[in-house]
Amino acid sequence: MPAMRSKWLQILALVLLQFPASSILAEEAPAESAGIEVMSAFTSAEVEEGEAVAITDETKYLVMFLMGVPLLLLLLATVVLGVAMGVYGKPVFVAHMVCAGLSMTLATAHAVVGLVWFYPF
Repeated sequence: MPAMRSKWLQILALVLLQFPASSILAEEAPAESAGIEVMSAFTSAEVEEGEAVAITDETKYLVMFLMGVPLLLLLLATVVLGVAMGVYGKPVFVAHMVCAGLSMTLATAHAVVGLVWFYPF
């Protein structure tokens, strides 16, 4: 039994020593040339206009308005459900939390869109 164990230990040692040797012998030249090709794609002077550039300011304002109206309605519903739950003791906790979660999600999206479109970078 000890002879078999030592044989497995020798095989394991050979396998573990083989991995660092193979990584040292590997060539890195193809990775460098691939990196140069990728970087040249980002630094090229040819910049095409995307769809985001083609959106007019009127369309941006309309989208912000169409996001803002449901946001205000959700906030109002959250407040009404919170008051109904807190003051009048109605069992509307789940509805209140759903409205609050939707309000926060829409508020975050509204803020991100507003910053991306209207903040002068």
